[in-house]
Amino acid sequence: MKTLLKHREILLGLVIILMVLGVGSRSPEFIGVENLLETFNDTSILIILALGQMMVLLTKGIDLSMAANLALTGMIVALLNFHHPDLSIGLLVVIATVMGLLMGAINGLLVWKMGIPSIVVTLGTMSIYRGIIFLLSRGGWINAHQMSAPFLGLPRSEFLHLPLLGWSAIAALLAVGYFMRYSRTGRALYTAGGNATAAYYTGINAGKMQFISFCLSGTLAGFCGYLWISRFAVAYVDVANGFELQIIAACVIGGISTMGGIGSVSGCLLGALFLGVINNALPVIEVSPFWQMAISGGVIVIAVILNERSNKRKGRLILRNAVLANQPRQK
Repeated sequence: MKTLLKHREILLGLVIILMVLGVGSRSPEFIGVENLLETFNDTSILIILALGQMMVLLTKGIDLSMAANLALTGMIVALLNFHHPDLSIGLLVVIATVMGLLMGAINGLLVWKMGIPSIVVTLGTMSIYRGIIFLLSRGGWINAHQMSAPFLGLPRSEFLHLPLLGWSAIAALLAVGYFMRYSRTGRALYTAGGNATAAYYTGINAGKMQFISFCLSGTLAGFCGYLWISRFAVAYVDVANGFELQIIAACVIGGISTMGGIGSVSGCLLGALFLGVINNALPVIEVSPFWQMAISGGVIVIAVILNERSNKRKGRLILRNAVLANQPRQK
């Protein structure tokens, strides 16, 4: 049991399996392969965004503007597709991704160079991005009949019975996992958030690492802007409004510490899947939407408590013991 508590991913994985089996005992079609693939596909955008948020949290930051970034880039590519349907879908995806990168870079520069707390910066840019959407769309909607068939169809195209949307999440998991494990910058993100003093003495600029993390989160948010709009076939001001809370919840449930320096790609994936299973399972067992919100909130609170208990640094004990060892002994 102690091993399970130490390895949060194992425990969370078991909980997800038990949840799926429990709901499946009441509704057998829920555990069908087709439904499980659909659940993963529904959670794909959350997985990608949670990966971006994870990298920001590792550096002791937080990005509350990811959903607004997604909404703005989605609206821009939807307007471009509406007015210029001849533009290639690949070009629109690149435009959304680059614009997301630029918005993330703005957040990162304000945090790094101006020294403004990330929660203040991203709250401000979140409102700015939403306001720009209103100005661009004049409060109007871009609906499915105003979008081209290729624009809507790309994420739905299937390979091995899984839509391209799901494969995008798998590609993001592999890319971020490789980046965090094998690249110098990925490892530096952990150091910058886990021990700023050690980062300084090893030549790691903690502020620069925060800037890089915001650029990466913005890039993933911009990419998801196209995925979201094409999947749901509608663009308007309030697209993904409040979704930033789901993103942060997925990270916290997956064991990513809000104090920085602790977290993993696998934990991030499991946290997102946990929320995805809850969102798909509770309606199946006819739970009220109000109870769904309460259950999700309760799970988040419990996850935060578990994080704070498990993430206590042993380094404090080492320092305390070192001080005690150097004190003169009383005869």
